[in-house]
Amino acid sequence: MQTLTHYIAGERHAGTGQRFGDVYNPATGAVTARVPLACDADVDAAVAAARRAFSAWADTPPLKRARILFRFKELLGQRQGQLAELISAEHGKLVPDAVGEVTRGLEVVEFACGIPHLLKGEYSPQVGSDIDSFSLRQPLGVVAGITPFNFPAMVPMWMFPVAIACGNTFVLKPSERDPSAALFLADLLKEAGLPDGVFNVVHGDKQAVDALLRHPDVMALSFVGSTPIARYIYETGAAHGKRVQALGGAKNHLVVMPDADLDQAVEALIGAAYGSAGERCMAISVAVAVGNVADALVAKLAARARGLKIGSGSQPDAEMGPLVTRQHLERVQGYIAGGVEAGAELVVDGRAYRPPQDGDGFFLGASLFDHVTPQMAIYREEIFGPVLCVVRVDDFEQALALINRHEFANGVSLFTRSGGVARAFSQRIQVGMVGVNVPLPVPMAFHSFGGWKASLFGDHAMHGPEGVRFYTRVKTVTSRWPDTLSAEFVMPTMQ
Repeated sequence: MQTLTHYIAGERHAGTGQRFGDVYNPATGAVTARVPLACDADVDAAVAAARRAFSAWADTPPLKRARILFRFKELLGQRQGQLAELISAEHGKLVPDAVGEVTRGLEVVEFACGIPHLLKGEYSPQVGSDIDSFSLRQPLGVVAGITPFNFPAMVPMWMFPVAIACGNTFVLKPSERDPSAALFLADLLKEAGLPDGVFNVVHGDKQAVDALLRHPDVMALSFVGSTPIARYIYETGAAHGKRVQALGGAKNHLVVMPDADLDQAVEALIGAAYGSAGERCMAISVAVAVGNVADALVAKLAARARGLKIGSGSQPDAEMGPLVTRQHLERVQGYIAGGVEAGAELVVDGRAYRPPQDGDGFFLGASLFDHVTPQMAIYREEIFGPVLCVVRVDDFEQALALINRHEFANGVSLFTRSGGVARAFSQRIQVGMVGVNVPLPVPMAFHSFGGWKASLFGDHAMHGPEGVRFYTRVKTVTSRWPDTLSAEFVMPTMQ
């Protein structure tokens, strides 16, 4: 069995901790590797390496930093398929889905390659007599990222390309469930010419997270995960004086208006609810059926859900793979049982699925609930599995009020043929990312990703212009060059 390592100062590092976690192939249930779980000393070593590398990297011209990212982009494009297969083997998602994940990460690398333009400051000549003023965007120092299992390549690439392009050095703590993608990216960065210590990887659990949160040399921290942990990361990081962006949970709705193209809406819901076995923060887990569209919508959804092709990530005709771990499978099964107990109608029961292949994989079929109410846990809480809930409402206003009352406000979509309804929805909905006839409204890299309310803690969304602002701080310089200067005892004014 393979034993993985940390990556510190440009080298594989066994670490000093004595704890290890198991890495599974979710399609077979077999343990495929051991991952070291960092102790405080391992985190200290990674942060120290990043701190040593910071001064020289921050002084490197932005154009030279961008050229290394260009090379990294080229290498990653060449080996995209290899990385996708690695992700599929540890996460369970389909290989084509993993290719899409890598592509969305590459888009942020492409954005970060334009960093010389993005770091330009402002200049105001003659703000006073013979006085000029200008601003600079400068890096923070050592920054860290804590990333989730569901996107082991994309989410780290939503963080570190922008961070290092801005002149910071980076410590990544990936999910211990699928850690190999982080090491793959570290090797490519080194091959691209990134100096040792600029990018480091430490594996681990809460001990590693807490060590990063407490460390005085970590200036900022980015996180994606559940809302309770996001709140903990934000509060603890802020209490230790760090800049924090912590993206939390989601309960994304898709509203189907009576005038929508029903076949399009059904296909959108099937892909958005059951793609990647529902293990996406942008997955649609609630279909809001408006007016008389509900019966036809549920019937069509049920037929498609029952016919989904489920298999391993490498199976060519598969549409959905396994869940990431047995513990998570049991958690999702518990939500399904709870929904039945609460009185929702279980139209399609994914628990009845039995994989035809050998092995002991973590498979669950698609589940579909109808007549779900806002009081039920399957509506309120993030299930993070292949479970779609249908909530019936009478009209557009009820749909709007339903979504705006929810504590999560990550993403939402609307399917309609009415431009007026779409415009009103986009203006009045209290959610961070909105799609109109688009089921997964994930912004492109040159915009920014982030929800509202309990879906994001902190002042900055992720990647795009917000990412540049998060990973830099503004310095304003006011200057003059007088021949003589006398003491001033009053507040200076520009005249």
